[in-house]
Amino acid sequence: MTVERTASPPAAQPSEHGFRPVSVLPPRGAPGGYRTAARDLPALPLLIADATAVLTATPALPHPLLTAPLLLAVLLLNAHASLYRPVAVPAVMEEIPAVCARITVSWCALAALVAALSPTHALSVRTLLTGCALQAAASCTGRGAVHCRRRRTLACHPAAALVVGPAGTAQRVAAALLRRTGCGLRPVGIVADDATDGEGLPVLSTQEEVQRAVIQNGVRAVLVVRPASELGPQLGELAEAGCALWEVDADVPAYDRAGSTGYQDVGGTAFDLSEVPFHGKGRAPWPCPARERIAGFSCRRLDTGRCYDSPAKRVFDVLVSGVLLVLAAPVLLACAVVLRVSEGPGVVFRQERVGKDGRPFTLLKFRTYRPADVHEAATRWSVAGERSMSPICRFLRRSSLDELPQLWNVLRGDMSLVGPRPERPYFVAGFSQTHPGYTARHRMRTGITGLAQILGLRGDTSIEDRVRFDNAYIDDWSLWQDICILLRTAAALMRPTGR
Repeated sequence: MTVERTASPPAAQPSEHGFRPVSVLPPRGAPGGYRTAARDLPALPLLIADATAVLTATPALPHPLLTAPLLLAVLLLNAHASLYRPVAVPAVMEEIPAVCARITVSWCALAALVAALSPTHALSVRTLLTGCALQAAASCTGRGAVHCRRRRTLACHPAAALVVGPAGTAQRVAAALLRRTGCGLRPVGIVADDATDGEGLPVLSTQEEVQRAVIQNGVRAVLVVRPASELGPQLGELAEAGCALWEVDADVPAYDRAGSTGYQDVGGTAFDLSEVPFHGKGRAPWPCPARERIAGFSCRRLDTGRCYDSPAKRVFDVLVSGVLLVLAAPVLLACAVVLRVSEGPGVVFRQERVGKDGRPFTLLKFRTYRPADVHEAATRWSVAGERSMSPICRFLRRSSLDELPQLWNVLRGDMSLVGPRPERPYFVAGFSQTHPGYTARHRMRTGITGLAQILGLRGDTSIEDRVRFDNAYIDDWSLWQDICILLRTAAALMRPTGR
């Protein structure tokens, strides 16, 4: 006998929408496991629109061969600005400033290149203005047509979605999405551990039920209303099945983000002032990527398939650490000699730390304190207030010179220049149980410095805050962000405060 579990739409949701009840059992003969949904390519029409816009402006160029570098520059700049990424609700009006700015930069760069290579063929101001205007108009028109068609498709054929999180909150989000059909999502089930009785979408509490719901309804999107780090394996399986993942903030009112009480808008970027610890005269917090809206809820796209240790990051680490080791060789030698004379043998301190994917490695530091035994070395949290420490060792710690040998760890590949700070296995085991998301820090190589460190989260500070900022750094990683963190670290070393 085949049994289907169904439920009526959430409260306050009219039944005239005609949404079919949800079945959590697959059709007869359906294969096991998640069925991979066909992936659409939202970037391809936008790429075609931008390429067509470049061709529209080609008559303004003195030579047709200049079209190739102009096209390459526009596509690279737009890709770097994430103008080809999937968005919740596409809208060309929000893209116009970014699109026009990158077209202008591309034309100016092309003019500079032509002037440098062939001054006699330099582009005139009139040519620049005409080309920018033609391309901007064509690009905005093409993108507008693509987004308009996409919105109509979403409204007429909304994608089936699952909402993951506490049952009560997830039901509330699902009801809001069902009332706002223009958002292009049609929730068909709730994934929660706390199944509740009453009206609403069916609550799926087991992996088998989730798999069957994905197969039966052709689920294309998953909305997460709880910390995504707590659902890593399950979300990974859904992503492999072709589902788009969105993290939705269903609890914080919008005015707490957009107004002066929570977020401050600086240069078009939202800053969360309440999340940043300030010590004395703090600096401006690190910018977070602008969030999108689905049915009025703040959300952001999750990319579970992202490679966090890109070749560019590794090449950057090798080059910079190699150069710093050469430049810092006299300082390393001086520190080693001073420690050997004042503290005796055993200048370099070796300690096991947990690195990427939970793999242990041996971290190197200059020895500034001698623990009583191996147990103390593995379990004592901090020695910053140790009175037996000599002035020389205290200076090395305050100036962070004791961390210089870790450049060798970076060169070997145990660590990165920038990343979450590595911790000892004893503390990793404890923090992983008490702080959700702590294990997710190990998605990336650990680092000598990181976003949490430049925000003052060192020593005896909140582990919860460190976890949040470390995961935010990993989620938003870019090579430019690494460079900025290194520069801020160098500035911080000029005013050491101790540990």
